[in-house]
Amino acid sequence: MRLVLLLPLLTISQKAASQVLERTVEEWMRYRDECYKRMASTPHPSGLHCNRTFDMYACWPDGTPGTITYVPCPYYLPWFQKVSHGLLSQRCGKDGLWVKGNRSQAWRNVSQCEDDTEVTAEEVETRDLLLSFRALYTVGYSVSLLTLISALLILTMCRKLRCTRNSIHANLFASFALRAVSVIVKDVLLAKRWGMQITEVSDWEVLISDQAAIGCRIAQVVMQYCILANHYWFVVEAVYLYKLLIGAVFSEKNYYTLYLYLGWGTPVLFVVPWVTLKYLKENSECWALNENMAYWWIIRIPILLASLINLVIFMRILKVILSKLRANQKGYADYKLRLAKATLTLIPLFGIHEVVFIFATDEQTSGILRYIKVFFNLFLNSFQGFLVAVLYCFANKEVKSEIHKKWRLWQADRKALVCPR
Repeated sequence: MRLVLLLPLLTISQKAASQVLERTVEEWMRYRDECYKRMASTPHPSGLHCNRTFDMYACWPDGTPGTITYVPCPYYLPWFQKVSHGLLSQRCGKDGLWVKGNRSQAWRNVSQCEDDTEVTAEEVETRDLLLSFRALYTVGYSVSLLTLISALLILTMCRKLRCTRNSIHANLFASFALRAVSVIVKDVLLAKRWGMQITEVSDWEVLISDQAAIGCRIAQVVMQYCILANHYWFVVEAVYLYKLLIGAVFSEKNYYTLYLYLGWGTPVLFVVPWVTLKYLKENSECWALNENMAYWWIIRIPILLASLINLVIFMRILKVILSKLRANQKGYADYKLRLAKATLTLIPLFGIHEVVFIFATDEQTSGILRYIKVFFNLFLNSFQGFLVAVLYCFANKEVKSEIHKKWRLWQADRKALVCPR
C-alpha cells in the first residue's frame, strides 16, 4: 500500500505529518514485536483451527472454524483515541483457513477502526493553497537557477569582464545557484521518500531510519549554508561599493581574499554548531523541525545581523551619493552610480523583509499572518537569484556591450565560413 493511505495528510502540514508518521511506524513495530511474542508464548489448541497470524495490520489469535474472530483496533493507529472501543473481525472457515477476499488475501472487517473524519472545504482550500505555494517557489528557483548559470558563464568566459567587482558578483551568483539546487534536490528527495511503496516489513524500518534521511539532511545543511552565504556575499557587495564610492585607496587583491573569507567562511562558523546540535539533540527527519527554537536562532541571528549591516551601509551609501550629486560631480554618474543603483535596489529587498519577519517564525505565527509571511518569503527568496542576475549582469552596460561585441564577432565568423573569399 502507499504510505499516503495510512495518514490523513490533508489536515496536517508536512512537518507535522513526518512527526506523526515516525511515531506511527515506531508504534507499529512495537505492536508487531508484542504480537510475535504473544504468539510464541501462547499454547497451540488441539484439533482443526485457523492459525494465529500477524497480517501486517492486526494480531490475530487462533480461530475456531465456522466462527468470527474479534480483536481490538491496533493501538498504533494515529486516530486510536477515536476508535479505542472498536473491533476488527475476521471469519475462520470450516476448513480451518481464514476466509479469503477478492485478491486472495484474508478478508477482514476494519470499518470500526477507520478514521471517519471528513475533510472539510477549508482543509481542501488550505491544501490547494500550499500546493500553489510550492509551485510558486519551484518556478522561482528554477528560473533563478537558469538565469544565474547564464550570468556565471558570461562573467567567467568573457575575459574583459574579469575584475574584482565582477568576481564578487560571480560568487554571489554561485551562492544563489547552490541554494536553488539544494532546495530543488531536497524537494525531490522528500517526494521520493514519502511516495515510496511499502510492501515489506523492512520498508517501514528503512523509511524511518537515519540512512533514509541522510540525503535530505545534506540538502538542508547546504541550503542553510547558502542562505547565510547569500547574505554575507551581499554584505561584501555593499562594503565594496561603499569603499568604491568614498574613493578609498586599497589593494583589491588583498581585500578580495578577505571578501572570500567573509562570504564563504562566515556561514561555516554558524552552520557547524547548528549541525552539531541538530545531530545530538534533534536528529529526526530532515532537520526541518524546530522543536528547540534556541538552535534555530544560531542560523537566524547571523542572518538578522547581515540584514542590519546591509541596511546601515544602505543609509551610508545614500548619504554619499546625495553629497556627490549636490556637489555636481557629473563624472560621478558612471559605472559607480550604475553599481550603486543595482545595490540600492537589492539591499532593501534583502534586508527589510528579513527584519520584518525575523521574529515571526513558522512556529509562532498562525492563520492569515502565517500565509502572508510564507507567500512573501517564498516569493522573494525564490526569485532573488533572478533579480540579482538581472541587475548585476544582464542590465549591466559593460556586460551588454561585451555580449554585443561577441555576437558581432560570431556573426562575422559565420559569414566568413559560409561565404569564403
